[in-house]
Amino acid sequence: MLNTMMAQLIPFLPQELVWIFSKRYIAGIDVNDALRVSKELNDQGMAVTLDILGEFIFTMDEAKRNTRDYLELLQALEGSAINGNLSLKPTMFGLLLDKEGCYSHLREIVSKAEECNTFIRIDMEDSGCTSMEIELFRRLKTAFPRHVGLVVQAYLKRTLNDLNNLMDLHTEETPLNFRLCKGIYTEPAAIAYQQYHTINAHYLEDLEFMFKNRIYAAVATHDACLVKKAFDLIGQYKVPKSMVEFQMLYGVTPKLRQSILDKGHNMRVYVPFGDQWFGYSTRRLKENPTMVTHIVKSLLMKG
Repeated sequence: MLNTMMAQLIPFLPQELVWIFSKRYIAGIDVNDALRVSKELNDQGMAVTLDILGEFIFTMDEAKRNTRDYLELLQALEGSAINGNLSLKPTMFGLLLDKEGCYSHLREIVSKAEECNTFIRIDMEDSGCTSMEIELFRRLKTAFPRHVGLVVQAYLKRTLNDLNNLMDLHTEETPLNFRLCKGIYTEPAAIAYQQYHTINAHYLEDLEFMFKNRIYAAVATHDACLVKKAFDLIGQYKVPKSMVEFQMLYGVTPKLRQSILDKGHNMRVYVPFGDQWFGYSTRRLKENPTMVTHIVKSLLMKG
């Protein structure tokens, strides 16, 4: 209850105060900030995924601007020698306004990624977007089989079925590539598992399906228990390092992240940046009020 109340108050605090905790989890405002942080992470042995903050736009002119920004980011990434790829949210490109317009924008970005020999991850948003985003991925994967992947969320009851339904796109030469996360959006019990142990059980069920079917798996979690179970499954199915990586958010559980690196596993860090950092921070707190506890700890530990 206290966390929820505090999360509701955050948007009314001065941005300077909110930035005190946000800067631990957001690379900065512009591309130079993102590239600097990415270079630092690369030097520590980690790959990155860059993400420009923003979502749920109101006009297709905004979608055009976001497309331009991602194309420029691809250009900057190509010229930087950074080991990284990009993640994007379809609602930034008009998914809820004009589905075909959104597809056109995403296709332009993935086409540019193909030219640059890099990779685009289609992010998964709330359940109202799930079917549309899977369909977008299906179309893009057909057109650009080596350069696009998808995020799937273990707490949604439909996810294992979705994985099965996408297997027609999977080949040994161009395997499916999924980032498996628990899911952050608040969803009703009718469509999403609610309990920690149940969500974890289905996370492992989805991950096992991916390993069994030789799908490229991006294991996205900060849960030490899931990391340990993932190690067990990797050993059980003899998954080569070329077909699996761990992923974590910038600034979160650095000790666990380092322990995974120390065991010789691939690690990729999600690096968000952009001038919409304030809206991103406050929305995430409303969606997941339990983060308030971590924020308070961060403030107390500052310095």
